Amino acid sequence: MIQLPKLDENMGRPIYVELSDHIKKEIINGNLAEHGKLPSVRKLAELLGISTTPVEWAYQQLVAEGYIYSLPRRGYRIRAMTDNYSAIQIPMEDSHSGNTGEQIQYPKSDESAIRPARRVHYDFHMSRNDFSLFPFAKWHQYTNRIWREESEELLFYGDPQGEWGLRCEIASYLRQFRGVNCTPKHVVVGAEQHLLLSLLAQTLRQLGGVQTIGVENPGYRLLPGTFRNSGYEVVPVSLDDEGIYLTELNRLKVDLLGVSPSHQFPLGMAMPIARRLALLDWAERTEAYIIEDDYDGEFRYHGRPIPSMQGLRESGRVIYMGGFSQVLAPTLCIHYMVLPEELMLPFREMYKSVLFEQSASRLHQRTLEVFMHEGELGKHIRKMRNHYRRKHDLLIQSIRHHFGEQVDIIGQNAGFHLVLRIESARTAAEMAAAAVNEGIQISSTEYLWADGERPADGKKEFMIGFAGIDAERIEPGIAALAKVWNDLHFRCTAPSRNKETSS
Repeated sequence: MIQLPKLDENMGRPIYVELSDHIKKEIINGNLAEHGKLPSVRKLAELLGISTTPVEWAYQQLVAEGYIYSLPRRGYRIRAMTDNYSAIQIPMEDSHSGNTGEQIQYPKSDESAIRPARRVHYDFHMSRNDFSLFPFAKWHQYTNRIWREESEELLFYGDPQGEWGLRCEIASYLRQFRGVNCTPKHVVVGAEQHLLLSLLAQTLRQLGGVQTIGVENPGYRLLPGTFRNSGYEVVPVSLDDEGIYLTELNRLKVDLLGVSPSHQFPLGMAMPIARRLALLDWAERTEAYIIEDDYDGEFRYHGRPIPSMQGLRESGRVIYMGGFSQVLAPTLCIHYMVLPEELMLPFREMYKSVLFEQSASRLHQRTLEVFMHEGELGKHIRKMRNHYRRKHDLLIQSIRHHFGEQVDIIGQNAGFHLVLRIESARTAAEMAAAAVNEGIQISSTEYLWADGERPADGKKEFMIGFAGIDAERIEPGIAALAKVWNDLHFRCTAPSRNKETSS
C-alpha cells in the first residue's frame, strides 16, 4: 500500500506535482512492488482529502514518464523496475526554504568560458570595431518600421539562401564598391562564416574529386579548420611579399585554394594585379576553385579600396566571401558568399539532402536591406574609413616614437590592425603574457602558422589592433607596451648578482 504523502499547499508547487514526485520516490526506493496496483483516483483523493483532479493529473504525469501504466478496468499499476532506477535524480525544491521560486545564484561571468571576458586598460584587439559612431537612431527607426509592417511574417522561416531583398542589395553593393560580378541568385546569406564554409565544403563534395585545399601560411585558422573537419586534406602554402607563393603552389596538388588578396590576414600585404591574374590563370589551368576572403576590403586608408579578384574574370572559378561584422557590427550575424553559376545546382542539391533553414535573423536581414537601400551603408563606411584612418596614422606615429628602429611595421594602410615585427630573446608567448599582465591586449601571430612554423628570420610578430581602442588611449597604450617589453628584455639580459660578485 502506498504511504500517503504530506501535501503542503503553501509550498508554492501544484499539488499534483508534489503527489507525482512522492510516488516516483516510492517507486525508485523499491517501496512499491512491481506491477502492484495503486489506489484508484477517487480512493486516493478521499484518503488525501483533496479533489480527484490533482490525483488524475499526477497519475497521467507518471504514465507519461513511464513509472506506471494503466489497464482497462484494472486501474494503475507500477511498471517493472530496472537495476538503475536507484540512480535517478528527481529535481526537487528545498522543502525547508518555503520559497520554491528562489533562484540559484551563479557567478556574474563564466570562468570556464571558451573566450573568457577580461578587463584591459589598453585594448589593441586585432578586429574590434569602434561602435561610438554606429547609426543607432537610423537602425532603430528601420527596425521599428520592419516590425510594424511585417511582424507576423518575420516570425517564420525565411528563404534558406537568405532574404531576396537583402541579396539584391548585396549584389548591387558588391558590383558598385567591390567590383564583384554577381546577381542576387548567386548570393548566399548566413549567420556566421563557419556555417557558410561548411555549406561550401558540402556543396563541393557534390562535384566529386574536390578533396584538397591549399591555405595561406600564416593565415586565418577558420578556413583550414572547417575544411579539415569536413574531411578535406589541408595543405599550407607559403607567402612572399606579394601574397601566396605561386612557385610553391604550382608544385602542389590542390583542388581548392583560400586567399585574402585585398588585405592578407594576418600580415596585411595586398596582392598586386599581376599576381592576381596569375592566380586566376592557375585556377583555370588546373580546374581548381579559389575562395576569396574579402573580410575588410572596404577599409583602405591611403588610396582607393582595391577591387575584388573575383571581378577580374568571368571564368567562374572564384567563390567570394564577405560580411558585415567589420563594416557594421559582429552581433548582426550577417555574412555572405557569392557562388559561381556552375556551383548553384550542386548547392541546391546539397540543400535537398540537408534541408537546413535560414540562419541569419530575418529581422536583421530586412533592416539591413532598408539600411542599404536608403544609402545609409555607404555613408557609414565613408565615415568609419575616415575615423579609422586617423587611428591608423596615430598608431604608426606612436609606435615610431616609442619603439624607434626596434620594430618593423607591416600590413599598413588597410584593415583593423598592424603587425609589429621585433627581435627578442624572449618567446612570443612570454612577451604576450607580460603585456596582458599589465592590462594590454595584443595577439601573437604564432598560432596562425601551420605545423609550428615561424618567420624565417626568427623575429616575433604581434597584431596590434587600432579600430576598437579610443584614440586618446593609443599613445599611452603603446608607451606602456614599450616599457613592458623593455623591462622584460632587461630582466632577460641583465647579469645575475652572483656573476657580478664573482667578477
